[in-house]
Amino acid sequence: MLTKKEKELRKLEKDVLVCKKCVLCKKRNAPVIGQGSFKAKIMFVGEAPGAKEDATGIPFCGRSGKFLDELLKSAKIDREKVYICNIIKCRPPQNRDPEEKEIKACSQYIKKQVEIISPKVICPLGRYSMAFIMEMFGFTEDIDVISKVHGKVFKGRNTVIPFYHPAVAIYNPNMKKILKKDFKILKKYAD
Repeated sequence: MLTKKEKELRKLEKDVLVCKKCVLCKKRNAPVIGQGSFKAKIMFVGEAPGAKEDATGIPFCGRSGKFLDELLKSAKIDREKVYICNIIKCRPPQNRDPEEKEIKACSQYIKKQVEIISPKVICPLGRYSMAFIMEMFGFTEDIDVISKVHGKVFKGRNTVIPFYHPAVAIYNPNMKKILKKDFKILKKYAD
């Protein structure tokens, strides 16, 4: 017997599978909808799927995902107990940044995921995700460059804690310490 959340998420998956609201649907292998616990207290929201994610339909399964796993482990958080998704569900060509019109076209899906999962804490990963999520929860005046807001806690009806995207540490190994320090904030929300 499916729970109400499972039914709602399955319906959302079906909607995404037939979505043709932007050009990204034409070249996708598989939309990357989300993965994790339907009872998650913590939700991570990335920006867009990469090549491995597009091939598998699994969010954060490539190099960035391996580092995300390392970050979760460093904060003593089990990946199976969080929910992970992206703002947009289809891969932009050559892993380019998501465009505003693509984010807008896909926004109803991420909003519905947040509503269904109903996490206590939402952690945007990267600048596009940060701007979208902070605006969604009314922290518009606090939006700044990611280097100024990463690891800060914004409390409202939901708590929002923006982080650098894990990929930043792949290109700049010096960022690993900063990301691990930021992720330690999540320990108190994981229980």
